[in-house]
Amino acid sequence: MSVKIITDSASDITQAEAKQWGIQVLPLRTIFNGQEFLDGVTMDAHQFFQKLIESDVLPTTSQLSPYEYEEAFQAARAAGDEVLCVTLSSKLSGCCQSARIAADAAPAVVVDSENVCIGQRILVELAVRLRNDGRSAREIGEILEQEKKNIRLIALLDTLEYLKKGGRISPAVALAGSLLSIKPVVAVEQGEVVILGKARGSKNGNNMLMELVRKCGGINFEKPYCLAYSGLSDALLQKYIADSAELYAGQTERLPISTIGSTIGTHVGPGAIAAAFFINR
Repeated sequence: MSVKIITDSASDITQAEAKQWGIQVLPLRTIFNGQEFLDGVTMDAHQFFQKLIESDVLPTTSQLSPYEYEEAFQAARAAGDEVLCVTLSSKLSGCCQSARIAADAAPAVVVDSENVCIGQRILVELAVRLRNDGRSAREIGEILEQEKKNIRLIALLDTLEYLKKGGRISPAVALAGSLLSIKPVVAVEQGEVVILGKARGSKNGNNMLMELVRKCGGINFEKPYCLAYSGLSDALLQKYIADSAELYAGQTERLPISTIGSTIGTHVGPGAIAAAFFINR
């Protein structure tokens, strides 16, 4: 009996990567002006940001239903597999609750990642490694529940405009931030997005990211880690990589890079950069 790993598209794991890893990614729905798109299926990250930049109104996203999870769980069990499901944070969406309802009808081990985006992604990647080592769904779930506490996801935003559009900050604060080139530094803590600080300009923002990584105890390179960017260009991420070269020197020849999709991209807008990793213990 094998383990079928199922997650949602808030992890920003592409359908091509899912096929390569032997997992299933259930797409969330993104709605632009009444038109519905399946995240990563009928609309990829590049297409999403093209629409976001052109739109005056923020899109909305809808969570996965218990029925959608139950269908996926039953299909996996019919194929003779155990099921392990990793969801985005239950404090950011109802997907985890939907998965747990579905697990009552079609048994599955459900893990609330307490994260999103590449923070969720690296937890799923750890699950894949454990599955490939022959662990059962229950064993993997128990390990993930412990290891998720060691994940850090930190990000630098390029603009306050989308936080303003979403009603997270006032227009006056957004305008002042724009005039002063303020770059918010955010993180996911205990399943929620929090603001850690504000830097003036990208270089100071990059320095703040590097300092936060050091304060965490550094990156555990024996476990999954990932960098990401939002928008149509990775130029700001490449600048961060150049500025923070000492963090990664001698650890890897190729840094894993992902694109931020619609779930988080709606709120941070283009030009954000992020790093997710397991801390050294």
